[in-house]
Amino acid sequence: MFNKTTIISTLFALSSLSLSANDLSKATIVYDNNDAPLVSQMAQTLADDIERVCGKRPPISTKTVKGDAIILATNTSPIAKKCDALKDKWESYAITTTSNKVYVTGSDARGLAYGVFHISEKIGVNAWYWWADVPVKHSDIVEYSENYTSKEPTVKYRGIFLNDEDWGLKTWSSNNFEKELGDIGPKTYDKVCELILRLRGNMLAPAMHSCTGAFYSHPESQVAADKWGIMITTSHCEPLLVNNAAASEWNKERDGEWNFVTNRKRIVKKFEDRLNATRQYDNIYTVGMRGLHDEAMKGSDDPTHRARILEDVFKTQREILQRYKGKSASDIPQIFVPYKETLDIYDAGLQVPDDVTLVWTDDNYGYMKRVPNAAERQRRGGNGAYYHLSYLGTPHDYLWLCTTPPALMYAEMKKAYDAGANRYWLLNVGDIKPMEVATQMFMDMAWDMDAFSYSNANRYHAQWLSSLIGKQYEQRLQRVFDTYYRLAWQRKPEYMGYEIEWDSKENERLHDSDFSFITGTAQQRLADYAQIASECKKIQGALPTNLQAPFFEMLGYSVLSAEQMNRKFLYAQRHHETGEAQYADLSRDANASIQSLIAQFDTIVGGKWQQMVSEVPPGFCAQYQQMPDLNGKTDAYRLPDALRYCDFSNVISIASLSPTLPFRLLDGVGIEWKALQLGQPHDAVCDASSKQSPRIAIPFTATGDSIRLCITTLPMWPIAKDRSNRFGISVDDSDNIVCENKQIEWGADWKKDVLGNRKDHIVTLPLAKGTDSHTLFIYIGDPGQVVQKISYEVNK
Repeated sequence: MFNKTTIISTLFALSSLSLSANDLSKATIVYDNNDAPLVSQMAQTLADDIERVCGKRPPISTKTVKGDAIILATNTSPIAKKCDALKDKWESYAITTTSNKVYVTGSDARGLAYGVFHISEKIGVNAWYWWADVPVKHSDIVEYSENYTSKEPTVKYRGIFLNDEDWGLKTWSSNNFEKELGDIGPKTYDKVCELILRLRGNMLAPAMHSCTGAFYSHPESQVAADKWGIMITTSHCEPLLVNNAAASEWNKERDGEWNFVTNRKRIVKKFEDRLNATRQYDNIYTVGMRGLHDEAMKGSDDPTHRARILEDVFKTQREILQRYKGKSASDIPQIFVPYKETLDIYDAGLQVPDDVTLVWTDDNYGYMKRVPNAAERQRRGGNGAYYHLSYLGTPHDYLWLCTTPPALMYAEMKKAYDAGANRYWLLNVGDIKPMEVATQMFMDMAWDMDAFSYSNANRYHAQWLSSLIGKQYEQRLQRVFDTYYRLAWQRKPEYMGYEIEWDSKENERLHDSDFSFITGTAQQRLADYAQIASECKKIQGALPTNLQAPFFEMLGYSVLSAEQMNRKFLYAQRHHETGEAQYADLSRDANASIQSLIAQFDTIVGGKWQQMVSEVPPGFCAQYQQMPDLNGKTDAYRLPDALRYCDFSNVISIASLSPTLPFRLLDGVGIEWKALQLGQPHDAVCDASSKQSPRIAIPFTATGDSIRLCITTLPMWPIAKDRSNRFGISVDDSDNIVCENKQIEWGADWKKDVLGNRKDHIVTLPLAKGTDSHTLFIYIGDPGQVVQKISYEVNK
């Protein structure tokens, strides 16, 4: 099915085949001085990009020229090549080529900017040319010829959140990039905002930890964002752009308690001062309140009482917005984030103004906690989503490497998008590096979600990275990415110490793993890591010199570091089991290799990224950067049985199944790296106890009286308050047993589940008499559940 915009774009693309190419190095860049300020900035930026390609900077003019020209304009400008397809569109663009002119027309200023960067990409300047050192493709002649009209972005507001910056971005900026400031400041934000715009984003949530000077403590930072047309948004705990985690913004000794009931006057004054200082900028405002930084709201613990307080907060904040912005609050972009305890307040009957966007969040570990229901989809302010690639909190931080599988991110964002969360998408990227490839994918999804599917999401990373280093590497990269994410799915590198943060004294200490040198799972894990580490070294060694740094930054460092972290802990475990010194030496060698990789990162590109991969241990109480004791054979590190997962010896291969809809095999998630999806999340609920519910039949062989089954699912949340995570199972002609994952956030079971990306459902069922051939049936209950492993033992 093709829409009108698609047909126009296709016709333009076909007509481009007959166009003679223009040499942009000989063209004058023309713009209207009365156009939006961003248009002038984009004229300069396009000139920069052309110069990067050919070494010659084209002239820029605000007057009409007769010769070769690139005309940059918004659709209402008198010099624009008027395009009816852009009328009333959001952030869209059209490119029209004639014999000696290239017209880039935007429906608005950011649409124009995306059109310019469309050309930049085509001539060889990648969005990551600076942040990941992707080399520009040099050419004396800068040929370009195209007719193209973009679609509107599928998500209106799209951006990234710099968070937990203490261990990377802060150390790098303070001690390297902005040494004179000693902080993350306007020089860094200038580069960040340029990246966001090149990724076709439009908003930034700045770094906000107490280690960093608050964004507005350096006023030039807001100027840098505005220069690139980037709106400032804030996280769930920064109301009206006030960062209460920073002492410069809120100091308890100076300002008192962050409590709206007892300290209302002081808090309101903070809101008013911030709006007064930023009234001229286009920003997106978080409304409501939590506690200081990431704490719960102070005052009453009763969610109903808290709801009434927050409604008073909303009223006060919206009055401030109207007064300082000079327009109705309903015309000012605002978000409310029902995150952590705030979701309980929302569920207690909180009345959020209808024009405020509700931003739904994952559980910090990649699984959406809630998505909009039918009533919420009707809100004037719409809905959005906030997703993590990096997190600091219980049960464990993952701040070091990027290990969220692309297929999981797609599936969870699709769940939110299909429910109507299409107004605001924010991605927590930590320190940006080494999250580059996943950030690119998220921003591409936000721009055009329809270009992604269950069948292509897992291939995105290999396809995108190979487009930079050489398409001949795509299949090799796919194998590396698959193995890297699969191994991290079972246990992230940060989790290999098996400690649980902010927990009991026993759980907070280091433990040996549940991978076994007896059954061979530990050896297989080491072998798999060794294979992809070797492959990364081979690929990097074969690349031209100018591609080696970006490859190392975006993939090589992560794969090699993950291998060494696993070697460190698994060989320490083997030393604890045997007492043999050789394993202690191997563990120490792995730790030294991690330090060598940090040193290598510090020296690439002439030391550009020194201290981006900090030696400061991530997190406040994580132990994984430390060495376990290596003093001989001991049981002191044995993992408690309560923290082990089900591991029956007989396994029914999910990868071997050939399901038909509504069942589907998903690539790129699960223990086997294929998982069985039981219908789509927004399908109608079925009765999991009924034989009439949609089911899949799975044959297996066993001899005995009964079978003890472990059905391992993804630890997902129900999509709505009135839904659950039910599915049914039976064997042969037995009655259905209904399995249900009753998630209790912060509980011991939930912590174990998210650390292993699995929820084990263990049941015992009778086997039919007189035969070794049996059938397992899995029934849909709450659709969208995902089964990733089926194992069993037989009772004879």
